[in-house]
This record gives sequence, C-alpha cells and structure tokens, in this order.
Amino acid sequence: MKAFMVVATFKPGTNMADVMAVVPEEQARIRELQAEGRINALYLATAARQTVFLESFGDDIDDVVAMVNTLPMAVWWDLDVFPLNPPAHVAEAS
Repeated sequence: MKAFMVVATFKPGTNMADVMAVVPEEQARIRELQAEGRINALYLATAARQTVFLESFGDDIDDVVAMVNTLPMAVWWDLDVFPLNPPAHVAEAS
C-alpha cells in the first residue's frame, strides 16, 4: 500500500455538538483502521482551524477516500488527499 496524507476540514455550518456526540464511535473506528494498517497517525489542528490530518495507507486516492468515508465524522468533512513520497536524498557537501 502507498502512503497518503488526508487533510479533512469541517464544512462550514457544521454543528460541533453533533460532531462531539460521535467522538467515541470515531475513536473506535480509528483504532480498527490502525489495527488494519490503514491509518498510522491522526493529528488535530486547533479548534479554530477545524482541521484533521490522517496519515493513511491505500492502493490509490480513491481507496483512501473510501476508507476515510467509513469514519463517522466524514459526513462533516471536506477532504483533500495527497500522495506522500519519501524525501529525496540530499548529499552532504564535503
């Protein structure tokens, strides 16, 4: 599987009380996907930014989007998905 970064931002007008109500379900699903090797890390930006970053793995962008859409909070997210590439080796100056 290939590595991807998913940037999920909450859609304008999202009721955060509704979001908070599904936190336990979201956490449980994240743990399942981590156990499957589909999500490595989850990062939350500040509440003001309302952004979630998911280091994810899949065959392609469509596969990753389909996996992310299994998360309870995905109904409130706009997604941007980027393939991740390891940094190019930079030779040190001698």
